Amino acid sequence: MKSRISYFLISIGVLQIFISAQSDVSINGYLQNLQTVYNPKSSSELMSMNSISNRFDLTWFAEESATFSMSIRNYFDSGELVRLNPFYAELVSFDNGYFDLTKTIFSDSSYILYSNIDRLNFELNLGDLDIVIGRQRVNWGINLVWTPNDIFNSFSYLNFDYVERPGSDAIRLQYYTSSTSAAEFVAKLNHEKKITAAVLYRFNEFGYDIQFLGGVMEDDMVIGGGFSGQIASAGFNGEVTYFRDRKNFNDANGTLIASTGVNYTFQNSLYLHIAALFNSNGTTGNAGGINYLDVTEFSVKSFTLAKYSLFAETAYQITPLTRASIGLLFNPSDNSYYVGPSCDISLTENIYLLLIGQFFGGNPSTEFGDFGKFFNMRVKWNF
Repeated sequence: MKSRISYFLISIGVLQIFISAQSDVSINGYLQNLQTVYNPKSSSELMSMNSISNRFDLTWFAEESATFSMSIRNYFDSGELVRLNPFYAELVSFDNGYFDLTKTIFSDSSYILYSNIDRLNFELNLGDLDIVIGRQRVNWGINLVWTPNDIFNSFSYLNFDYVERPGSDAIRLQYYTSSTSAAEFVAKLNHEKKITAAVLYRFNEFGYDIQFLGGVMEDDMVIGGGFSGQIASAGFNGEVTYFRDRKNFNDANGTLIASTGVNYTFQNSLYLHIAALFNSNGTTGNAGGINYLDVTEFSVKSFTLAKYSLFAETAYQITPLTRASIGLLFNPSDNSYYVGPSCDISLTENIYLLLIGQFFGGNPSTEFGDFGKFFNMRVKWNF
């Protein structure tokens, strides 16, 4: 307990040092309250959870070419969803990085306070060369829902409350060969001391941003690519990545994961987006088995257990301060689905209200058929 409290106090101490520093320090973040009510599948029972959290994003411009960044998240979760899940504290305090920067401050059967440092890195700019060392977000994805090229920091579309996405303990080198092209090398080490390392080259040709990548993702050799551009005035993008077990390269079958999407915004602000995912190793039967509430071991290979997945979304700016949207995930093989309606309201210049439902439907053992319904309300103050 003393070590955990010390971790928390050290984090706050570092924050205070930044706050009292010179004008070359940038500090921002948010404080929010999220209320969740869960209705399990085939039950009238309602279970609730309250989550109070804050985030500090700290940037110190030490020199003209040197920057230090640190981001801290603190969460206090309480309620029935915590009490009824004996593994809740273990799940939320799990850290996939080589360094364990997520600590439980204190917890009981129905509540937990924990702190997570998800950014802690030093960046050096040497003209056309950028070097970043430490915990950082490495985003090689192009698509908006499924990102097969994002081999370092994959994320679940359903995790709406973590827009910053997790970071990796990595070394990143970016060399800009021109104003529209760059080469990257990234090496990451996770909590199991497994290495993900790859090179990527991106460039612009025929009005499209194009990229190719190759390397190693833990136990697999990987090769892939992606593109982003327009067809007429609609956005058009796609990604594909091929994985093959490097220890059994000649014997094992590879896995091909590909996604593509089209999006368009009308003059009246109506937004439409459709996307599709193909997983060569997926099933055309019932695709149950993934716990979408557990993101501790989420990777680019676990977007879904299904061979085919479809997505559709529409959004509309009702007023300058109110935006409504609804998203749909659909498995055409087992006919299970997820529907997520939401409404985002700007209450003041820096206070926002989000109402979002997460409704899972389908037969038992299908991809989305065993989860039920979630009702969420979040009030967020940005500073």
